[in-house]
Amino acid sequence: MIKNTWPLAVLLVLIFSLTASAQRRKKDKVKEETQVEVTTKPKLVVGIIVDQMRYDYITRFWNHYGENGFKKLVTQGANCKNNHFNYAPTSTGPGHTSVYTGTYPAVHGVIGNNWYDKESDKTVYCASDDNYESVGTSGYKGKMSPHRMLTTTITDQMRLHTQMRGKTIAVSIKDRGAVLPGGHTANAAYWYEGGETGNFITSTYYMQTLPKWVQDFNASDAVEVYKKPWETLKPIASYKESVADANNYEGGFNGKATATFPYDLPALWDNNGKYTLLAETPYGNSLTTDFALAALKNESLGKDNDTDFLAISYSSTDKVGHNFGVDSKEVQDTYLRLDLELEKLLTDLDKEVGAGNYTLFLTADHAAIPVPTYLKNVKVAAGYLNMKQFDEQLEEYLKYRFGTTDVVKNISNNQIFLDHKVVSNLDMELAAVQEEIAMEVLSYEGMDKVYTGTQMWSGNYTRGLPYILQNGWHQKRSGDVLFVPKPAHISYNPTGSTHGSPFIYDTHTPLLFYGNGIKPGAVTARTEITDIAPTLAVLLGIAFPNGATGTPISTVLK
Repeated sequence: MIKNTWPLAVLLVLIFSLTASAQRRKKDKVKEETQVEVTTKPKLVVGIIVDQMRYDYITRFWNHYGENGFKKLVTQGANCKNNHFNYAPTSTGPGHTSVYTGTYPAVHGVIGNNWYDKESDKTVYCASDDNYESVGTSGYKGKMSPHRMLTTTITDQMRLHTQMRGKTIAVSIKDRGAVLPGGHTANAAYWYEGGETGNFITSTYYMQTLPKWVQDFNASDAVEVYKKPWETLKPIASYKESVADANNYEGGFNGKATATFPYDLPALWDNNGKYTLLAETPYGNSLTTDFALAALKNESLGKDNDTDFLAISYSSTDKVGHNFGVDSKEVQDTYLRLDLELEKLLTDLDKEVGAGNYTLFLTADHAAIPVPTYLKNVKVAAGYLNMKQFDEQLEEYLKYRFGTTDVVKNISNNQIFLDHKVVSNLDMELAAVQEEIAMEVLSYEGMDKVYTGTQMWSGNYTRGLPYILQNGWHQKRSGDVLFVPKPAHISYNPTGSTHGSPFIYDTHTPLLFYGNGIKPGAVTARTEITDIAPTLAVLLGIAFPNGATGTPISTVLK
């Protein structure tokens, strides 16, 4: 038998040394992991909103896409397949605001593109601001700011976190598509004027004069190169994922008898707003990419240790969808061409910032409904609301029941605004008047559901249409009666598609994450549009936007 000859003191010292060494290694590992986490924070975040993009545009056109656009984002990034807007109205202003604030209109206050303002007794636009002047043009098109947005954005929080060293540049064809994502603290937001100039402009909210690189871009032939015919990218016979080119479901352009390919833009120029016409075609998206890449390079985004943010909104997809409808060959061609724009954008990001040095997300501000005329022709229940008849019926009811039409001040965004002073003078309870009018409206043709402001104020809905409506209802800004038409019933032209409802065809949109800090894979659990900003905040290690109600999507983060 071999005896242990080690003195007890020596053994204790040895055990202590081994334990201390293990603890040091553990601390060094934690320190190393922490350093990696900090040092690998993206140099640039690129936010892409595709205006009016349905989720199924990814799957429907999949076989036509190249390998380095949508497919690259899906296969090498995180694909949230069950992503939804959790409020209505589903429109551009609220959509862009909700993506970047991480909350819904009930909190951030942007309840529509336009809405009736109770305090001023007039309709206001989500981005308009007469306190500022246009830069780069004369007139009203640059008189914009984000002042109607009540909360901060993820872009604001990034700027605040870096003591304003990190830059935010926002670019879009639409003013609201740039102003709202840029937040309150953006270095710049630029949008397209169209009309006679085809220039990108801004507001004195951001600057007094355009930077030289913007002036140079406007003075170049960057826009002129797109003044050319719009033909299909691929043989039109291969576009089997859309309806026949000649049909009764599309609007078209002034001066062309049919809404069919090709479109001779130079010949249609003067009758369709001149440079504005480009925004109504895929070339508006190409122009957006060109300008965004010019901003990337000239503003030196992603070149230092403070994260920058480039917010891009592709607006022409919405304009084409409204004109031609979601099942048109024009929409299909627009998305095949957008795929090329994404490839171009990713290529330049890899070159300018470096692969792995940026994080990108792509989503939409809303989706859209198939043209009801088409749905009816294929025996799907659908239709159109006669809002003139709606107004006449309601007016007759108000005269009969209350003796005056002054009870109602405004009808907009599927809401009825009452004059509370008139209701009080009638010696009636507001809640009772709301309910009576709601019951009346529910009886009108095409109506599915009606709710009152009192229900929105006092209820606590957690699912279904009331939940979606309540998230879109702001106590100070929204109406007294909310009405929801039947599914696939809209107030719109008999041609083209629209959006705005709480139904799933308007709420289901793509959500793709790609790049630094993103774990590739598919996510089938429900995500909501308000989750995007919190997810980015966790990735960046910064504070959430101050009104955020969404939840970080942990499954997409490494």
